[in-house]
Amino acid sequence: MASGKEIRNKIKSVESTRKITKAMEMVAASKMRKAQDRMRAARPYGEKIRRIAGNLSHALTDYSHPFLEKRDEIKAVGLLTVTSDKGLCGGLNTNILRLALGRMKEWDAEGKKLQVSAIGNKGFAFMMRTGANLVSHVVGLGDTPHLEKLIGPAKVQIDAYINGEIDVLYIAYTRFINTMKQEPVIEQMLPLSGDLVGSTSRNRWDYIYEPDAKPVIDDLLLRYVEAILYQAVAENMASEQSARMVAMKSASDNAKNVIGELKLVYNKARQAAITKELSEIVGGAAAV
Repeated sequence: MASGKEIRNKIKSVESTRKITKAMEMVAASKMRKAQDRMRAARPYGEKIRRIAGNLSHALTDYSHPFLEKRDEIKAVGLLTVTSDKGLCGGLNTNILRLALGRMKEWDAEGKKLQVSAIGNKGFAFMMRTGANLVSHVVGLGDTPHLEKLIGPAKVQIDAYINGEIDVLYIAYTRFINTMKQEPVIEQMLPLSGDLVGSTSRNRWDYIYEPDAKPVIDDLLLRYVEAILYQAVAENMASEQSARMVAMKSASDNAKNVIGELKLVYNKARQAAITKELSEIVGGAAAV
């Protein structure tokens, strides 16, 4: 059995760790509310522009945007991975990267070329370790998503799609369900199809363009890509803070249990030492 001094040092160490995890839990809870409000505020715009862009894929117009043209054969794939910059958020990054790695292996088995862009430090480090064809990345996003930071790595993939270097573009991120549940998903960004956004023959709309279809569609589909990218990062940030809060709460509760067990061991060791001393005193007195 460890000495009383060693056990006291362990108790102090665990108490210090619990203070840190408790503070991180409170910080994550504060950031989580802001991230969730930001994510929920962006959802209606994202859903609406998805629906409009989906209707455009079936609209009758002389102008056909590259984002709406489905390739006959998929030879090359682009993938945008959205992860967090920091850890200590449970299995959030592990789950999305495991899902992305599984799809990457499938594409490789099918003989498709793959190029990856990483948003977030965890995804960037993972793709570097796996030796993926990393064409762009961005790290240090902070607690608030800024489109000017995100559009750079995404533009590399979009330009590759327009130039025919890739035939389809996917985005992998963690969708926020609730505080206790976050779902890793991989969605197709390009080419855009009405089937992807639930556009059916009953709810499809045709549009009147002024002054011309080309500038209107070009600008709208650019906003569509920006909205999808921003929404994915906002969802991932809300999921990150929720997962971190839950993980830190679990760590704090575990530390509390460990402290209780260590105190019990300390009291037993202390009681055994006192009993031993009393036995020695009584034995010595009897010998005299």
